[in-house]
Amino acid sequence: MPNKSERYIVEKLNPNFGYFYKVRKTLISKRTKFQKIELVETPEFGNVLLLDNVTQVGEKNEFLYHEPMVHPALCSHPNPQNILIIGAGDGGILREVLKHNTVKKVIMVELDGEVVEFSKKYLTNVNKNCFKDKRVKVIVGDGRFYLETTKDKFDVVIMDMTDPFGPSIMLYTKEFFQHVKKAFKDKRGILTMHTESPISRPQIFNSIIKTLEGVFKNVNIFYLYIQMYATLWSIGICSDTVDTSKLKHDRISDILKKRKVGKLYAYSGLIHESMQAEFPFISDIKKQKAPVLTDKKHEFSEKIDCNLHSHFGIVELKIK
Repeated sequence: MPNKSERYIVEKLNPNFGYFYKVRKTLISKRTKFQKIELVETPEFGNVLLLDNVTQVGEKNEFLYHEPMVHPALCSHPNPQNILIIGAGDGGILREVLKHNTVKKVIMVELDGEVVEFSKKYLTNVNKNCFKDKRVKVIVGDGRFYLETTKDKFDVVIMDMTDPFGPSIMLYTKEFFQHVKKAFKDKRGILTMHTESPISRPQIFNSIIKTLEGVFKNVNIFYLYIQMYATLWSIGICSDTVDTSKLKHDRISDILKKRKVGKLYAYSGLIHESMQAEFPFISDIKKQKAPVLTDKKHEFSEKIDCNLHSHFGIVELKIK
């Protein structure tokens, strides 16, 4: 029997730890102006979007990420009407935002417009055609430049960018978060963003939190497991006046019902409270000193771009 070649996506979360999953076949592969974009069919996740060989979103269990990125922040705001999303070109976060009937306008800023068009065509199982909603405006461009120049004001800003290396590092600095703050409609403004993994990237996690705490009075961290990231992850919800830790489960249940959000799979009032429970070892990490990220000083001591030059796309298996 001849050898059979099978493809596995192998991703390093740090130089010594990572995960893998099997690819059944490649459905589409092309290059945009900025990156390689690929849609692969997998037994575990269904169809998966890859950008430069790095997993972005899979059809199975994508709600484990998208729901916590949206609903804790929107439920914490008394009347979220105007929402800004930076990144998130697959449309999963947009889908969740539009479930709140208070929302009147959503602006999405995505650097690579081809990712949005690709997702409209091939990732409808994720975005549910939400780009067609009349409340949505997609702007193709740099998210930081948009925030530095826009006169629009927002109740909630949701950041769903790539990990902090390369050009995206400038979306993690103190100066950038100050621009976010200036774009709030009023003092009740909220920023939500992923804050990396305290398991696989503890120093980066700590630096991001320290940077956020240098800009916002309240920085609440939510902890969750995300299957397509294969580790404990974290989401930061930041505001000067809104403290999401004070929002209790019965109040959240009332808000979700009043706004006719409908069935959710990874978020509820009780989950809101439980995701903020912190392991003691994470509290110890947060007590350690960590550099605040600035436009001039934004280098991490931990290596984070380890997938760029060490991706293993094909594994040879001998089938007897």
